[in-house]
Amino acid sequence: MSPRTRRFRRRSSKAPKASSSPKRATRAIASVAGSSWNRSVCSAPARGCYSGRQNNAISRGRPPVTRIVPATRRRILQAAAASSVVALAKAPAFAQAQPKKLVFAHVTASPESSAVAFEAMAKEVTERSNGELAMEFHGGTLLTKELEIINAVKAGNIAMGDPGGAAATVFPEMGVFLVPYLIASYDQAYKMFNGAVGDRFDKQFQDKYKLKVLFFYDYGFRHFWNSKRPIAEPKDLRGLKMRVQQAKVFADTINGLGGVAVPMAWGEVIPAAQQGVIDGADLPIVNILALKAYEVSKYCSMTYHNYGPTAAVINLELWNGLTESQRKLIADASRNAQTKVRQLTESVDNLDKAKELLEAKGMTVNTANVDAFRKLAQEKVWPAYKQQFPELWEEIVATKV
Repeated sequence: MSPRTRRFRRRSSKAPKASSSPKRATRAIASVAGSSWNRSVCSAPARGCYSGRQNNAISRGRPPVTRIVPATRRRILQAAAASSVVALAKAPAFAQAQPKKLVFAHVTASPESSAVAFEAMAKEVTERSNGELAMEFHGGTLLTKELEIINAVKAGNIAMGDPGGAAATVFPEMGVFLVPYLIASYDQAYKMFNGAVGDRFDKQFQDKYKLKVLFFYDYGFRHFWNSKRPIAEPKDLRGLKMRVQQAKVFADTINGLGGVAVPMAWGEVIPAAQQGVIDGADLPIVNILALKAYEVSKYCSMTYHNYGPTAAVINLELWNGLTESQRKLIADASRNAQTKVRQLTESVDNLDKAKELLEAKGMTVNTANVDAFRKLAQEKVWPAYKQQFPELWEEIVATKV
């Protein structure tokens, strides 16, 4: 063997020292990031390895030398992995899914009872959804007409809404519940709408309007208010011009009980009362307060002549697109809102509370001969609606509490 060959073999048998140059470190990190190499091969202590040496071994028929990552390079890889974890933890907020926005529109704002309940519902849904849903309540600001609100929900332009006191105008099939004195108590109404009658209307709304009923609620029983005289007997109503909503059942009620029905949108009522175009109207106590009818009237007569149910609804396609847990959350919040609005409504719908609240506003509150008004309604108003809704009529009458 020549001296030159011996010198070459001595040089090649020495393992090169591990380099800590940035260039080699970069290649090491890139190698790990792009392969499925198992780090366990790095566990044995060693100074280094040399790919040329390994290739030489293979060419000579010997087993290949296991590649060992130097300790210095292992520290670089560990630091890179740690920095990747920190980078992921500091990922920007926009990488997270945004909550689904749900807008609920209503014609009036707080302190009206249903508006108070809807605000609480929106807060509950948003806070309990773990960032998945963001429900917003817009009372009297987004849309100001009941039919516009329901049409917007049908079209999917907003998620939820309700027709307020105009339910029978927007949903004509609900007119039967407004027949005077057909529904005699809150307990009777709650039993119907929380049971088979409510389920039937929910299915009907889904099939006909593509709307899902979230819950039924009411504004309470209606009472007469006017600027002329107390209404204690049917004869006291004769000749008084009383504003009514557009639904036919409201006009039939006033005309049947002896008054003169004047159909009119709510936005026109206060100016019309101030100018003498109308003498008064009918509203539940909670709305006489919230809508400030006491500013244009002197008398409130507790007639309990008309129960006014309505329904909060959601776009059916949107509802079906929610997850099961999201639907349950909204259903739970809806039940809580229903309970809240019923409590607020009932709490003021009695003579003592009405006197306390309305007489402080300058009104005179009187009782009325409810039996006389009921008898007149049964004669003048009931027959046509009993014929129009025979099955539902019998179910309502048969509901006992």
